[in-house]
Amino acid sequence: MANNKKNNSKRAADTSMSYIGPKLKFEGREAYNLLRTNLMFAIKRNDRNARVIGVTSSIHGEGKSLTAINMAYSIAEGGQRVVLVECDLRLPTLRKKINLPKTTGLSNLLAGINSENATLHKDVLIKNFDVVQAGDIPPNPSELLGSKQFALLIDNLAENYDVVILDLPPVGEVSDALVASKVTDGIVVVVRQDYTQSSDLDYTLRQLQLVNAKIIGFVYNGASSRAKKYGYGYGKKYKYGYAAASNSKK
Repeated sequence: MANNKKNNSKRAADTSMSYIGPKLKFEGREAYNLLRTNLMFAIKRNDRNARVIGVTSSIHGEGKSLTAINMAYSIAEGGQRVVLVECDLRLPTLRKKINLPKTTGLSNLLAGINSENATLHKDVLIKNFDVVQAGDIPPNPSELLGSKQFALLIDNLAENYDVVILDLPPVGEVSDALVASKVTDGIVVVVRQDYTQSSDLDYTLRQLQLVNAKIIGFVYNGASSRAKKYGYGYGKKYKYGYAAASNSKK
């Protein structure tokens, strides 16, 4: 029985990894390269050294974490230093998606339990791609993400990287992403073909607008060639730039 569980876990990890970085199909990699270029033009550097970009969605299952990983991979591949910070403290998934060892993470840092160096995974998947995973699940995620310590941590990371990417929780399920959005320079909203409901997306955009988050575009996940018009329809309807289409199915 134990072997079966281990094999099932390994198969799940292998399936997830097939949609990441160098294992993406050509169309998917080109889409993320386009997204990388668009992001650099959409967000100009301010008084911080790095661009801080949040990635969120309306509900779980739209592919926001895989999108965040592939965004970071593409940016690192382009020669910039990037750190991916897992801010989904309630339902973290990065560790399994990219086979990280279980260590302390963001929640531990914010609670003062560990140091930044002890929780930073360096050169993950490719050189210049670092990761801070979520860490232990805390009882108060929103309070931690809204704390002065979180803002200071992001400012500190921004001094040492070109791009900081925050993998945020879905807006339609918890308020954590709205709280964390205050430290970002822009937000990318992930939607998924035949999965995202327009009512959920409407709610997500309203909530982000209420906290004055800067929405810089959409990533349309799981897009097929016949669905391109539908993807651009999101950008037209909601009056935001359409960042890129990902061919990831997860």
